[in-house]
Amino acid sequence: MAVIRHMYFALSALWLTSLTCSAGEISSPNAPSPSLSEQRLLVEHLDPVEIDPTLSLAQLIEETLEKYPDRLINEALAQEADALQQRGDSWFAGSHALAMDYADDRISSDQGSREISTKLEFTVWNWGQRTAAQSQAAQAQSSADKQSAAVRLEVAGLVREALWTIAVADNRLQQAQINHDISKRLLEKVERRVELGDLPRADLLLAQSEHLQTRAHLTESEAELMHARKSYANLTQTTRIPANYRESLSPLSNIPQDHPLLAATNAVIARKQADIEWAKSTDTINQPKVSIGSRTNWDQRGSDDLHSANVGVVIPFGHGTYDAPEIAAAHLELNKALAQREHLQRLLEKNLHEAEHGLEVTRAELGIAEEMKAIAEQHLKMMQISFESGEINLMDLLKVQSRSLEAMQNAKQLEINLQRQIALYNQSVGVMP
Repeated sequence: MAVIRHMYFALSALWLTSLTCSAGEISSPNAPSPSLSEQRLLVEHLDPVEIDPTLSLAQLIEETLEKYPDRLINEALAQEADALQQRGDSWFAGSHALAMDYADDRISSDQGSREISTKLEFTVWNWGQRTAAQSQAAQAQSSADKQSAAVRLEVAGLVREALWTIAVADNRLQQAQINHDISKRLLEKVERRVELGDLPRADLLLAQSEHLQTRAHLTESEAELMHARKSYANLTQTTRIPANYRESLSPLSNIPQDHPLLAATNAVIARKQADIEWAKSTDTINQPKVSIGSRTNWDQRGSDDLHSANVGVVIPFGHGTYDAPEIAAAHLELNKALAQREHLQRLLEKNLHEAEHGLEVTRAELGIAEEMKAIAEQHLKMMQISFESGEINLMDLLKVQSRSLEAMQNAKQLEINLQRQIALYNQSVGVMP
């Protein structure tokens, strides 16, 4: 039995050494496990990713943005702004028209009377309408630019979350692999000792049960990492991951006025206000028109030909009643945008509070976890000595090992979660990587 105790003591020391080394390897989420394909997968499915040391977080966000579906909306907004700008820069408020008329009396009196007339008609701006059109175009361009920045921040948040989800899943897989390897070595040792008659069969059943549990946990961890990788590849349309994506905590403590989401909403409000001015200055039924024409008459009964010119002006009035629904609809859109801004302001403040609280809690939990880890390591050493001297049995040692392993895993998980909380805080105050 003394030989067996020495064997378990050596196995426990090996376990502690392997855990410490593995914890050091994954202390940074920027160094995921070398390659999951090199590990012994329990399932066939594999979603590979590769670390690209030349790829930065900012570059990854820009590449993701280029393939993000909302880019089509941004492009359409820019095209709309260009079209409005062309309209506002035009000297005329609408299209032109050229009319030509020809008349004779051949099918009636047939006295040789002929007449031809031409008229050029063009639409002019109503009073203040061109200024409103130019203002609308300027606000549309500003809204398109701000919307692009808001989408960029949205993509940054999605990329940040995807990367740290992989980091968390990868850490859990490494810890699960450590547990699995330890339980496998322990099972092999116990099997040999049971065959020699040095240990009861109950210890073999205990070791087998422990190994199956760690195997099940490893399978779940593999599936979780595969899911995280697939989600990342689906979002970014790439399997490359930056070698370094840690961030420094932003010094901002409040939501800035130039927060991309707020700036985009304010730009929309300004655009809606410009739409109201455009609706007020525009007659939806008729626009002012100016026409210039000429007329020529021929009379074969001896009279001289008659040439004349004419100028016509169309000035609409009384359109306020008919345009009132259009103006009311523009006011409705403005009020919707104002309401959305209030909702957004509250949401941003709530997210910032949650990010601040999460950061504080994680820091406190990490300090406690580090102390618990140190205590767990000391307790494990004491129990190893007790087991060697025969004061405790295998079950007691396994319980202590399990608690110690859990404490070490929790400390490592909180280290990664702290970096994740920093990225979440930066996202909440609108800071780009």
